[in-house]
Amino acid sequence: MNYFEFFEIPIAFKLDEADLKRRFYENSKKYHPDFYTLESEDKQMEILTLSTLNNEAYRTLADFDKRMKYILEIKGVLAEEGKNEIPQDFLMEMMEFNETLMELEFDFEKAIYKDTLQKIQEAESAIFQEIAIIIEHYDDQKMTPAELSAIKDFYLKKRYLLRIRENLSKFATL
Repeated sequence: MNYFEFFEIPIAFKLDEADLKRRFYENSKKYHPDFYTLESEDKQMEILTLSTLNNEAYRTLADFDKRMKYILEIKGVLAEEGKNEIPQDFLMEMMEFNETLMELEFDFEKAIYKDTLQKIQEAESAIFQEIAIIIEHYDDQKMTPAELSAIKDFYLKKRYLLRIRENLSKFATL
């Protein structure tokens, strides 16, 4: 059973987060192990498993990035970690960021650091705009392989930009 089925909601990148939270709390009460202490050991293990599933499912679906990764995995479009290919044109665009990172690492300049952060934010916004309509109007029954591929590319690009942002913060002092 996938997480969407567990919460009885349709597969979607954009969720009603208040409804998800409500369902999580309902399940938390329904599957709380303390209510089953007098049950058989098998029943207690079943409830513990369902309680754990409830927590894992909520943590995944409540976070947009984790939810996106999860959907791409259940749809079979996201390969194992390290085996996904980031579009080459995007990698070429990222060369400037990587060069700036190297320069900042050896000769930190606050103005360049701030400018780079701003450019990363703009790049993140631009790549989201490319798929915003697909995300907004996602219909699991009508999604085309090309649309899923576009979302996968977005996910990989976003993660790449996050790594650049993290690397930038490692050596930059504000």
